[in-house]
Amino acid sequence: MYGFITGPLFWLSITIFVIGMAMRFIMYFKGLHWQLDRVAYRAFPLKGLKGAWRSIYRWLLPFGTQSWRKQPFMAIIFFGFHIGAVLVPLFLLAHNVFLKEKIGFSLVTLNPSVADILTWAVVVSAVFLALRRVALPEVRILTTSYDYFILLLSVAPFVTGLLARYEAGNYSFWLVLHILCGEALLILAPFTKLSHIVLFFASRAQLGMDYGIKRGGMKNKGMAW
Repeated sequence: MYGFITGPLFWLSITIFVIGMAMRFIMYFKGLHWQLDRVAYRAFPLKGLKGAWRSIYRWLLPFGTQSWRKQPFMAIIFFGFHIGAVLVPLFLLAHNVFLKEKIGFSLVTLNPSVADILTWAVVVSAVFLALRRVALPEVRILTTSYDYFILLLSVAPFVTGLLARYEAGNYSFWLVLHILCGEALLILAPFTKLSHIVLFFASRAQLGMDYGIKRGGMKNKGMAW
């Protein structure tokens, strides 16, 4: 069982994730209206790239936008979740030992105490994100069981990872479940809302290009759109 999930199933999940996410990213831009969007971007590429970069990095900064500053609690739990969700899978020591064994190289690693804190931040933030969907009427009315499934799918590798880390009961059971949860996330991500892992950058880039070119950026400068 362990050999299968860390061998063929691991490579299958990585392949599906990489190819699926690349296709979602490409199809996003191919789906833009060729006259309203792509023509304008091609006519003013430098203005567009500047706007795209500005949009992406401001939304990646805690309180970097007016929207984040208006919702400070949401900003804290959002970044608490996403910072840990990115850093722990990539830079956890155990993950990099596994990478070294599988592909021959590894990344820099997090201090174990820092990794623990970030993992707990993901779990606690996920609880608050779920409570937010219950407590706020404007969010609750838009929430379906699918949204809770996505949240559970996202946090399951971290919960099972903590249970394995602290050896809560059967270590081998939690380790296998942790790996399976991580691989399920990789396989399903391109086909679910988790595709925002790459589509966040695509959509923020598009909006930034819009504002940099069409929505005031080139105002009174002879732009035809």
